[in-house]
Amino acid sequence: MKVTRTLPFRPRCHLLPARLAGLSIALLKATALELAILAGHLLLYPSGILPERRHPGALPLLSSQDAALTPAELAELNGLGDHAGHTDHAAHAAHAAHATHSTQVDHAQPPTLPHKATHDATHDASPDTTRNATPDAPAELKGMGGLADAPRLPAPEKPPVLLLHGFIDNRSIFVLLRRSLAQHGRQQIESLNYSPLTCDIRTAAALLGRHVEELCERTGQERIDIVGHSLGGLIARYYVQCLGGDQRVRMLVTLGTPHAGTRVAPLADAHPIVRQMRPGSSVVEELKRPAPGCRTRFVSFWSDLDQLMVPLETACVDHADLLAQNVRVTGIGHLALPVHPAVATGIRQALDADPTREGAHAADSVGGLTVA
Repeated sequence: MKVTRTLPFRPRCHLLPARLAGLSIALLKATALELAILAGHLLLYPSGILPERRHPGALPLLSSQDAALTPAELAELNGLGDHAGHTDHAAHAAHAAHATHSTQVDHAQPPTLPHKATHDATHDASPDTTRNATPDAPAELKGMGGLADAPRLPAPEKPPVLLLHGFIDNRSIFVLLRRSLAQHGRQQIESLNYSPLTCDIRTAAALLGRHVEELCERTGQERIDIVGHSLGGLIARYYVQCLGGDQRVRMLVTLGTPHAGTRVAPLADAHPIVRQMRPGSSVVEELKRPAPGCRTRFVSFWSDLDQLMVPLETACVDHADLLAQNVRVTGIGHLALPVHPAVATGIRQALDADPTREGAHAADSVGGLTVA
């Protein structure tokens, strides 16, 4: 038999409308990714059953003597250490940076330094530095020539980040997100495991409140950031909105959290905490109550392929009194939200955002994130 023509293989989705076919392909990709993540998570799950070890110490990059100082005192010591001799910071500074820094201190403070040190610094400074320096300018900005060599003041420390997992899960779901945050400057990251036998969101929120207080006391910080996945975000919101947690939580980032309740899996109502995640439950109704003066900023990441959120918009924060931003994620499902690198980048950007620039209009802003 002679083959004269070969028909190209075409998937059956070409018989569907273009939009529906594209959705089907995206759904298949998202489902395959969900299954791969689930398989990997099952392997990591045992490693997250036990609570993580707590590492004492508020400021890991500073000495024990500096840990008790305020940021203003640290800045003052950094500016005066090269001639006062009370700290070890100036002892390790380079000679060229020391000379330039001495010129800047002369402009900012009364002339109490020895004459020789002042003469040497003036001789070593570049013409651009001495010409552009003005007494009224901050010391670290005087002269572009000395800017690169001047010792840098310690950057403002970022708040600790607390990670809160979802229903029947543990802290192992945050392995990749935690690594991403640590690689980009977050030094204090902790995870909280609540019992899979927890039957009440209010009880879990009270436990979260005690842990937050302990974390603030141990790190010396007044406020922290929380990232909650699924049920973890709902527990954190209840703590912030109903238990006064807005005094301690600067920002709450939720990932696939049923803020308005979800109708998925009706047969799962046998579990009490699942019933509390239903639309119209007592917990959901409490979260709808007015919350004037809530200080916490909310950023909610929700996916258009999240099969556990029914309807999909239930994962958005919709409250008149809350300063919230809802970010739509396209192309991934529920389990991929705390795992996907693009979402991790969005979380970092949200945590690092300047709240003074967001203003009161952040509640009306809606972002978008396409990852697949």
